[in-house]
Amino acid sequence: MKTTQNKNKNRPKKLYLFFIIAIAVVGVLLAVSLGLHFGVEGSTPIPLVRSETMIIIIVLALLLPVLLAILLISLFVSRRKRAGGGAADAEGPVQVSVVQNTLGKGGRSAEEGEELPSEEGASRFDGLTRIDRERMKYEKEGYDEHITLRTVCERFRNFAAGRLKLYYSEADIRRFIAGLLTSHIMILQGMSGTGKTSLAYAFGEFLDNPSTVVPVQPMWKERTDLIGYYNEFTKRFNETDLLKKMYEANYSRDIYITVLDEMNIARVEYYFAEFLSLLELPNAEERELTVVSDEWGNDPKQLRNGHIRLPENMWFVGTANNDDSTFAISDKVYDRAMVMDLDTKAEEFAAEGGEKLHLTAERFARLGQEAQREYEITKRNLRRLEKMDEFMKAHFRITFGNRIMKQIRTYVPIVIGCGGEELEALDDILAKKVMRKLGMQNPVYIRNQADRFCSYMDELFGEDGMPQCKAVVQRLKLNA
Repeated sequence: MKTTQNKNKNRPKKLYLFFIIAIAVVGVLLAVSLGLHFGVEGSTPIPLVRSETMIIIIVLALLLPVLLAILLISLFVSRRKRAGGGAADAEGPVQVSVVQNTLGKGGRSAEEGEELPSEEGASRFDGLTRIDRERMKYEKEGYDEHITLRTVCERFRNFAAGRLKLYYSEADIRRFIAGLLTSHIMILQGMSGTGKTSLAYAFGEFLDNPSTVVPVQPMWKERTDLIGYYNEFTKRFNETDLLKKMYEANYSRDIYITVLDEMNIARVEYYFAEFLSLLELPNAEERELTVVSDEWGNDPKQLRNGHIRLPENMWFVGTANNDDSTFAISDKVYDRAMVMDLDTKAEEFAAEGGEKLHLTAERFARLGQEAQREYEITKRNLRRLEKMDEFMKAHFRITFGNRIMKQIRTYVPIVIGCGGEELEALDDILAKKVMRKLGMQNPVYIRNQADRFCSYMDELFGEDGMPQCKAVVQRLKLNA
C-alpha cells in the first residue's frame, strides 16, 4: 500500500509530464495551422484565420520551445533535490526510507519496485515485534523445582476438579502426563463431550500459562493455515495466535500447550506435515520453521533468515472425533504421536487443594528422564515383548519397529513414576500403537485369528494382563 508521503512525492512529476505533453500537442496543432495557412511549395495556401491572429499564433509557436526547455530544466532540478535530500524531506521520512530501501525484500532496494513501510520502526510483523518490546514480562520467578511426577498428577487432578469442575480418573491423568513426556504431539480421541479439549485447557490453567486453542478448519491444507502468510497488498504478515505463541515461547521457560481442536476435520498430514518432520529431529536447535523466504532489516529479533525456532517448551495436543465428518488419521501421524482414549466421564469427587503449579519445561522434562532411569522395564517384560513381536510378525506381518520400541521404553517408566503399574502402561501403549495396525489387515483373517491371538497374550502376560489389547482384537473380530 502506498503511503501519503509517496503520493505527494509523485504528484509534481505527474504535473510536469502533463504540461510537457500539453505543450507538445499544442505545438503540433500550431505547426499544422501554419502549414495550412501559408501552404507549401506547389500548393495553394488556405487562409484559415485573419493576419492579426496569425501573428499571435506565430509568437506562441516561437515561445513553446522556450516553455518546454524551462519545464525540462525544472524537472531535472527537482529530481536532483529529491535525490540529495532536499529541504522538504530533510528531517524525517527520507532518512528512514534510505535504511529500508537498502534492506528490502531479498536485498533489493525500493527503486527496483519494492515498497516498504515508511514509518519509523515499522515492521511487517506487528505482533512479533510487540513481543520483542515486552519480552521481560515472560520472565517468571518462583518455579517449583522440588516436585515429583506423582505429586504433579495429584495436584493437577485436584486443580481440575476443585477450580474447573472437570473430573478425570487417576489413570487418565497418568496417561496424559506420561504422553506429554514421551512425545511433543498427543492425540486425545473419543466421543464428543468426554472432556478432551477441557483436559488440555485445564493443564494450561494449572501451569498458570493458558493453552492456545486453535479450531481446525475443514479447508486447511498447508502450514500457512497454522502460522499465517505474507500479504502482498498490505505489505504485512498476517500473524496467527499460534505463531505469536511460538515466538513468545522462545523467550520463556514455561510449558506452552497448543490445542488443535478437532484436528482431523481436515487432513492432519497436510497442514501439520512440516511440524511432524521438525519434531522428529533429535537436535532441538535445528527445528526451524520457515515463515518467510527472505529477511528484512527490521524483522523481529527471534526471526532469523525468515525462520523461527520451534521451541522445545511447546507441546501440541490434538482432539479427534471419529465420525463421518472427519478424516482418518494416517499412520504417519499416529506413529509420531502419543494417543489417549477418552470415552467415559469420571465420577465426581471431593477435591483437596487446587493451587496452580509453576513448573519450567526443563524441570518437567527432567522428571521424565529421572523416571526412565529409576523405573526401567523389567527384563521379564522385555522378553515378553520380543515373543509378542515374533508372533505378530509370523501371523500378521506386523512389527513393533524402532520408533514404537523407543516410545515403549520411555512411556512405561514414566507411568510408573506417576503412580501406575508396569503391565497397565504396557497394555495401554500396545493397544494404541500396535493393536490398531491390525485394523489394516484382512478382516476375515483377523476374525479367524482373534481368539488364538488373545489366548497367546494370556499365556504371555496372564489372563488379566492385557485387557485393552484383547478388547481391541475382539472389537475388530466383531466388526469383521
